[in-house]
Amino acid sequence: MQDEHDKTAENTTTEDVSFTLSDDEIRATLNALHAEDSDTIHAVLEELSSADTAELLAKAPPEDRHEIIHMYGDTLEPDVFSEMDTELRRTTLEQMPAAQVAAIIAALESDDALDLIETFDEAFQKEIIRKLSAKTRVALEEGLSFPEESAGRLMQREVVAVPQFWTVGKTIDYLRAAASDLPEDFFDLFVIDPAYHVKGHIPLNKLIRARRAGKIEDLTMEDTHPVPADMDQEEVAHLFRRENIVSAPVVDNDNRLLGVITIDDVIDVIDEEAQEDLLKLAGVDQADLYRAVLSTTGTRFRWLFINLLTAILASLVISFFDATIEQIVALAVLMPIVASMGGNAGTQALTVAVRALATRELSETNTARIIWKETLVGSLNGLAFAVITGAITAAWFASPMLGLVIAAAMIINLLVAGIFGAAIPVFLSRTGADPAVASTVFLTTVTDVVGFFAFLGLAAIFLL
Repeated sequence: MQDEHDKTAENTTTEDVSFTLSDDEIRATLNALHAEDSDTIHAVLEELSSADTAELLAKAPPEDRHEIIHMYGDTLEPDVFSEMDTELRRTTLEQMPAAQVAAIIAALESDDALDLIETFDEAFQKEIIRKLSAKTRVALEEGLSFPEESAGRLMQREVVAVPQFWTVGKTIDYLRAAASDLPEDFFDLFVIDPAYHVKGHIPLNKLIRARRAGKIEDLTMEDTHPVPADMDQEEVAHLFRRENIVSAPVVDNDNRLLGVITIDDVIDVIDEEAQEDLLKLAGVDQADLYRAVLSTTGTRFRWLFINLLTAILASLVISFFDATIEQIVALAVLMPIVASMGGNAGTQALTVAVRALATRELSETNTARIIWKETLVGSLNGLAFAVITGAITAAWFASPMLGLVIAAAMIINLLVAGIFGAAIPVFLSRTGADPAVASTVFLTTVTDVVGFFAFLGLAAIFLL
């Protein structure tokens, strides 16, 4: 009986665990805000983590968000703004005086500070930087000099580096004495020579296990994977994933240590890149949730306009067979089936190809094999659905020949969908275009045009 009770309690505890604020908690906080219950607001903000507070601000109406920041801004930890959505953070902080934003930036670690300030326009950036200490100012200006979405923008300047001639004991004593100046979290010590060239690294757990008399040089591991400061952040994420590392030094062209990138930053990059690719497939932007209505409308209009042009192209194909459709009305009923099945099958192949390109699993070595596989998959699915749709159509319209026509069109379109679904992203990638942005437009055009042309063309040949 006791075991059963313990199991129930354990299950209840597991189910009650939540990593997000509940709607009831958010409503209660906003009600306290409307009631001007400052004690409750202070208590809530002090109890919430930075991520929870950022979620509260994101989900609160704009006027309530502004009120919380205006009235209780001193209670908010600077990390709260690092946790906020980029667009929401930008619009929120731009409403503050530059001096207040500078105070927030000064309290953050260098990588978070750079991530925050780089979202502002150049004029506001300069105004904020003028109000920072000389040390922070130099660090941010140098960080902003690196290309966007590069390792130099991603790195943290607070790094633990020790000379190769030290002993383990001296290193541990140094870490204890300099505790207040060390990064909040670090996993490796980087070993450098007098010219600050990276010679290797020592995992923190390896240092702790070593004898005090041991030499740093003897513990140094040389498989350090230094990252050039101008390397794209997507390449950095690929390196971390491939080599299973938790931190990597960032170096300049002479292999001198500039900073460090840690796994928590890479996780953010992976999440950001994945979201960006996913949203691009639909022609939307990461900032659309918090961007102004007119700005969001303008961004989506351009994408929809391109889709309108492709739809007109498909309609032109249909217009070539208007006489056929007039004589056999059933064709108008069945046309969307062929085009829709081709589009969906092509999207499956396209999604696999785009992901494989993003994760570097697809290269010239295996491109032909992957396209051939997707062609076979499209052909087999085409045969399967040809039987299904052909039988349904023949029974529905009492016309075996119409069933054969749609079956043949289904095979053709799903075969083409498999080929182009895999090939289009590869072609766009090799021409320098972003396959996540343009692939769906080309694929939809191909499957619609081929689907309509095959179905209506076969109907014109065999049914009239």
